[in-house]
Amino acid sequence: MPEIKVPENEASEIKVAFLGLGVMGYPMAGHLARAGYAVTVYNRTTAKAEAWVEDYSAQLDDTAEIYMAPTVAGAVADADFVFACVGADKDVAEVCIGDNGAFASMKSGSVFVDHTTASAECARDMYAAAKEAGIGFLDAPVSGGEAGAVNGVLTVMCGGDDAVFNRAESVIAAFSKSCKLLGGAGAGQLTKMANQVCIAGIVQGLSEALNLAMEAGLDANAVVDVISKGAAQSWQMENRASTMINGEFDFGFAVDWMRKDLGIVLNEANNLGVSMPLTALVDQFYADVQKMGGNRQDTSSLIRRFRG
Repeated sequence: MPEIKVPENEASEIKVAFLGLGVMGYPMAGHLARAGYAVTVYNRTTAKAEAWVEDYSAQLDDTAEIYMAPTVAGAVADADFVFACVGADKDVAEVCIGDNGAFASMKSGSVFVDHTTASAECARDMYAAAKEAGIGFLDAPVSGGEAGAVNGVLTVMCGGDDAVFNRAESVIAAFSKSCKLLGGAGAGQLTKMANQVCIAGIVQGLSEALNLAMEAGLDANAVVDVISKGAAQSWQMENRASTMINGEFDFGFAVDWMRKDLGIVLNEANNLGVSMPLTALVDQFYADVQKMGGNRQDTSSLIRRFRG
């Protein structure tokens, strides 16, 4: 890219890298660019990174500093903050400490913020490796789905050191409506586990309620209109009940991803000796949806077990 004038604001003095341009990472990196940060992106599929640069070059004025790098090491070398949103524990380890991983190339005192939903054990391991490398690390999984990422209103749950969080919080604000430090390394991931447990239970309850209403011959939309004004109200009801009734399930967070997350939850519960019978049951219900071919449908497709 040609040399670009740097905007005269505080953000322009901070260089960030974003690793992983999936459903969530693509718009999250975009919000950082919109906020005025100099952003370098990396994605395993180079074409996706090229598309991101082309997309945001068209959206932003000519003061924007946005780049792509062909390697993780190249993306993070000059960054003050490195953000990542990848698939699972193995992907986090690969991008952090694998061959040509980020930690070996990041400058001393920089900060790595991992938005992947992963295990608490992975977060603690990466925290320790980052500390040894002289960099800060936050495990910072997010909630809000694709719509939250696109609209820049994610909820971010963080684990790590106070000083590192205090430095990163204002940068994370570019794509979040809420960002909180919950404790030491792994606390963000543990909080995300609690979040996923609540979502799974609520979607199962909503599926049963809607199926009951429809089997009883009621106008399910009218039922939702009434009960959503009382104690039964939830985000899932407000945003997914009508689409569940209509059999529409293309809204972002996929069944495959929820099963990955619930697997992490159940493994952690086993390690802690915690009983989670409802979560284990709903996890198997999601397995039923996978058998029905619903792997990439969003989590509200749980109702398909009743309605096909």
